[in-house]
Order: sequence, then C-alpha cells, then structure tokens
Amino acid sequence: MKISAYNLKGSKVKDIELSENIFNVSSNNDLLHQVYVSIGANKRVAIAHTKDKSEVIGSGRKPWKQKGTGRARTGSVKNPIWRKGGIIFGPTKDRNFKKKINRKSKQKAIKIALSEKIRSKKLIVIDEFSIIEKKTKEIAKGLNNLKLKGSILLALSSDEKKLYLYARNIKNLTCLPIDILNVYDILNHKSLILSKDAVKYLEKKYK
Repeated sequence: MKISAYNLKGSKVKDIELSENIFNVSSNNDLLHQVYVSIGANKRVAIAHTKDKSEVIGSGRKPWKQKGTGRARTGSVKNPIWRKGGIIFGPTKDRNFKKKINRKSKQKAIKIALSEKIRSKKLIVIDEFSIIEKKTKEIAKGLNNLKLKGSILLALSSDEKKLYLYARNIKNLTCLPIDILNVYDILNHKSLILSKDAVKYLEKKYK
C-alpha cells in the first residue's frame, strides 16, 4: 500500500510504499482493549495505603482487666473498632496490578493500532525532519503547517532523538523513541507522526 510523505512545510513530497503486513491489518477491538488495559495496569503504582492493626502506633498493653470493670472486654488500643485503631481490608501499597500479555499479542496489537491510524487518516509520514534552526518554534511551525488538531504522538528514530530537546515543550505533543512505541500511547493520541526512518524501523521489527 502507498501513503503520501510530507515535509514540515505541509507539502506532499512523494508517495512511499508501506508493508501490508504491518499497516493494513484487519481490526480486532478485543485484542486492542486487552493489550491497552494490560499496559495501563503495568504502569499503575499503588499509592493509597492504610495501616492495619500491626502497623498502628500504640501500646501493646491490655487497656483494662478482662472482668470486673463493667466495660466490654478488649485486648488492645489498636483494635479496628476503636478510634485511631487499625483498618480492616483497606488499600495497601503491596497490591499488584500487573497483567501479562504474550509477546505475539503485543506485536499484533501494535500492527492493528497502526493500521487503524492509517484508516482514520491520522498517521502522517514525514519525509525527513530537516530544520534550518534547531528551535522549538520551528517544529511548532511545521506541525501547524500539517494542520493537525488534538493530541499528537511523535515517534523518533535513533538518529532523530535530538529532536526531542526542541519538541518537548510543545503543547499537546508527546515525543518518544520508536523502539518503545506501544498500543497505549498510540491510542491515547489523536494523531501519530512517523519519519521514513521510523517506518523502516517498524517494518524491520514487525516483519
């Protein structure tokens, strides 16, 4: 299949050939959802933490004798039914949200996500990132020329990583190396920008 390649002036440069096995894969929403949820779960960090009876600060001494006081028997001020006592079944930092997804499933999901971007005309291929001045405003100007709206994901090849220094402060733009491109980031952004080198990397990696 063919797709148009543009320059940062927003003009079409030429047509490039894309691999059908990577950029024209049939839809599978169930697999995309499964991989998306697993990546999100693996990114999750348990922050909420409540102290149980063993963690609450307090004396281990029995507050009063078992019988003869007229009060209910109790063995500790850390009792969960007491004020400032331990918490029963509260969230803890030891929770594990990890989900395992097979490597082949991840690879196929990447192909499906890339294919969906092309079908929705939200994948832009740049012929090359030739910038006269290495400044943020030049990249921002180039993105405006492409007339992209909403959140943008820019995947950079190993030779283009320095571009991150000039693009990281642009609003609604996320930059990441092409070798860590994943379904979670692709689906979380409205548009995806790849260079010719990035396309070649993907075709070599997922052939």
